[in-house]
Amino acid sequence: METAGLPSKDFRLHLVTWNVGTASPPPDVSSLLQLNSLGPTTDMYIIGLQEVNSRIPNFLSDLAFDDPWSIFFMTVLSPLGYMKLSAVRMQGLLLLIFVKHVHLPFIRGVHTHYTRTGLYGYWGNKGGVSIRLSLFGHTLCFINCHLPAHIENTEQRLDDFEKILEMQFEGEDIPSPLDHEVLFWFGDLNFRIADYGIHFVRESINSKRFSLLWEKDQLNMAKKKEKFLEEFKEGPLQFKPTYKFDLHSEVYDTSEKKRKPAWTDRILWKVKNLSEIASKEGELPEEKLISVTLEDYVSHMSYGISDHKPVTGTFKLEMKPIISDPLIVLNPEGEWSADHDVVICYSAVPEFPSSAWDWIGLFQVTFRHMKDYVTYAWVEDDEISSTSNSKQVYMSASEIPRMGGEFLLCYYSNNLQSIVGVSEPFQIQPSQATTDKDLPEESSWQQKTENPELGDSEKRKGT
Repeated sequence: METAGLPSKDFRLHLVTWNVGTASPPPDVSSLLQLNSLGPTTDMYIIGLQEVNSRIPNFLSDLAFDDPWSIFFMTVLSPLGYMKLSAVRMQGLLLLIFVKHVHLPFIRGVHTHYTRTGLYGYWGNKGGVSIRLSLFGHTLCFINCHLPAHIENTEQRLDDFEKILEMQFEGEDIPSPLDHEVLFWFGDLNFRIADYGIHFVRESINSKRFSLLWEKDQLNMAKKKEKFLEEFKEGPLQFKPTYKFDLHSEVYDTSEKKRKPAWTDRILWKVKNLSEIASKEGELPEEKLISVTLEDYVSHMSYGISDHKPVTGTFKLEMKPIISDPLIVLNPEGEWSADHDVVICYSAVPEFPSSAWDWIGLFQVTFRHMKDYVTYAWVEDDEISSTSNSKQVYMSASEIPRMGGEFLLCYYSNNLQSIVGVSEPFQIQPSQATTDKDLPEESSWQQKTENPELGDSEKRKGT
């Protein structure tokens, strides 16, 4: 692993946890996602939701199509240049990751997992959903949890989280959650404030003396005595407890139950220490290759669709890139329009594990996810020239959007199951031959007999 001399790279994550209480998305999430911030651009959004509506009709519909929350966040973020990289759902638990297009070639090994802990592990109303990935060669893992409720269930919460940490992602040589360089743990963790009565808790909140409550926060107490929690860090709880509120208000529970306020919604992280890395790799690194700095840890009181307030954490990852060059460099040749066939030129690094089932997709710059292509070319079937340095692939004029616009090209590797090259955005000129009235726009899937989606590579092998 040669990283000496490489400049450090700053990478910004914005992480959201929100128990949405089966509600539909609100009209605006600008403040939640810091969309109007004057600070550095966010590189990746990690959005963890709990209690997404999972009644049978909704859940069955969501299995066939994207759920309303995923569609909502794609609608908000895709015009800003973010693509949905991955998602995992287990009943009411949903974890989404969005990333800037420019980083796609440096993200590998994306895997998801879910762990049921409700009803002794047979029911998914409680548990955790996880996504892991490699970013510039560094391993990251994100776990969104919904742990058991009620003040007396601290031990059950801890037992369930230990079980979630023990899970294994499917695939060869994929580390367990604790073996990743950085692990983020967040969600409705349901830890409460012990011992103190409701009047003292509310008075402390009203006077903004939050620190009076910290030592009786069950998670803070557990971190002091549970060895497996020792390495987890959290920012100071300098915001009001985020549960339980009357709907559409900033007023704590006025129902007959009058629940005691609590910091149920939390974001923690753990960076693998140097001694752990040494025990795995046999030698001690000369320097820490990745560090995590919390820049902001806040709740968002203006959102009232559920009895929880959302919490966000903004992080700066500083790392020495282990991977700093894309596997594929590609670009459109010449001027593109639907008036003639067009050509894509690309080159690969020598060690790239190419496949006959790799494809290059043409995407609008506002594309939402990997399958949101306009059209595509199989790199082998549609190849027109090849040298030791570069290859050329063509796309038929009939598949190019006649109205033109701004687009980009992405190279998808079947072996690596990820996008490994992204072009700069470029313009396609409107067609001079026809107008919108002369000929209805045809979509690419009307012209192609097969689509490059999961399972199609197996289909092609049999043809």
